[in-house]
Amino acid sequence: MTSSPLVTVFGSLHYDIAVMGPSRPRKGETVTGTSWHPKSGGKGGNQAVSSARTGMTTYMIGAVADDDFGRFLLANLQRKGVDHTFVRRDASQSTGMSVAIFDGEGDYGAVIVSGSNLTLGEADVAAAHDALSKTTVLVLQNEIPDAANVLGAKAVKQAGGRVLINAAPVRALSNELQPLIDILVVNAIEAEMLAQVPVVETLDGALAAAKILARSYPDVVVTAGGAGVAYASRSGEEIMIAAVKVDVQSTHGAGDEFIGVLAAELASGQATIDALHKANAAAALLVSTPEKDRV
Repeated sequence: MTSSPLVTVFGSLHYDIAVMGPSRPRKGETVTGTSWHPKSGGKGGNQAVSSARTGMTTYMIGAVADDDFGRFLLANLQRKGVDHTFVRRDASQSTGMSVAIFDGEGDYGAVIVSGSNLTLGEADVAAAHDALSKTTVLVLQNEIPDAANVLGAKAVKQAGGRVLINAAPVRALSNELQPLIDILVVNAIEAEMLAQVPVVETLDGALAAAKILARSYPDVVVTAGGAGVAYASRSGEEIMIAAVKVDVQSTHGAGDEFIGVLAAELASGQATIDALHKANAAAALLVSTPEKDRV
């Protein structure tokens, strides 16, 4: 491993279309929106940009098509300081995309079409071998195949790095992947599905879920929206941090902002409590920034 900290994100890239409206439509309902705009997304891409924004050297491993959406996403990574050497151009697929519909309170619902993200696997891990062998913290999500996550995690663990997974969208983590995970980050809904117990979106509820999940993972972070974030470790450490009170403009991307900063701070050697405080503050700043003003 190199002495210089390095975050690598192996994950999804989506071309997002954000639609603003007074409310999200119910089944069979048409709602008149007020505006829309394109933006770079995908949990992987968002988390890589968040990490790079801290000044951390950050690599992105992913896949886009040779189309306008793909070129848009690559230009964004370049502009935000993310090394995209290992983002593959796949002519056989379309670039992943999503449509997110926001209501007047800044909450949203989204539909993703994974496209080229589902082609990620062994060839991508092999191509990025040198970067993975130097990685301090690898960031994974569930928007790419489980088998790809396993291969990436194995490569980093063999080199002495740590593996952080944002288990979203939630799905059962395979028996191959679970033992490779050092840090599990989930929200209250995801924690409930993985822990298989009801989780109340409060700090106490998040901590209770984190403690259950810490039986299976060394370090667990459960975010509880406007309540804050809780942490529990297998060794018995517990942390609860209240959310920073802000005027919420949009919750879109808050979790990704939190994870990117958390990974960067942990990679740089920060104590867990300090890394959590910085990630919590970064997420609060993001949600208090209107979508149109985010750069």
